[in-house]
Amino acid sequence: MALIEITDSAQEKLAYLLASKGGPDAGLRLAVRKGGCAGWQYEMNVAGPEAGDVTVERGDARVIVAADSLERLRGCEIDYSDDLTDAGFKINNPKARRACGCGTSFEPEDEPEGSGAEDGEACGPGGAN
Repeated sequence: MALIEITDSAQEKLAYLLASKGGPDAGLRLAVRKGGCAGWQYEMNVAGPEAGDVTVERGDARVIVAADSLERLRGCEIDYSDDLTDAGFKINNPKARRACGCGTSFEPEDEPEGSGAEDGEACGPGGAN
């Protein structure tokens, strides 16, 4: 199983983003942290790698997976949606039992059910941009 898959639309948008805002080692750095309305929330920013991070490249697109988030993100797909009301990078995580209504947090299948908020409860606006 690949660590992270990058869709065609994510590759195109990320390559453009990195060309305009990134440095030579920069990528979309992806991590998960405890929090959010479903228990764990995704964090994304344009940054360089830190010690232990793993870099996944496809063409001119680069995703950097934080070392402490590798197992929670293994097998994910990074996509980009340009829907009028919900544009941004999206994470399709096969290890998520459920995701919150705003799409920025998830409850992992390896944690007890109900460890986060109920679907949509306390959700923030928008997706993971």
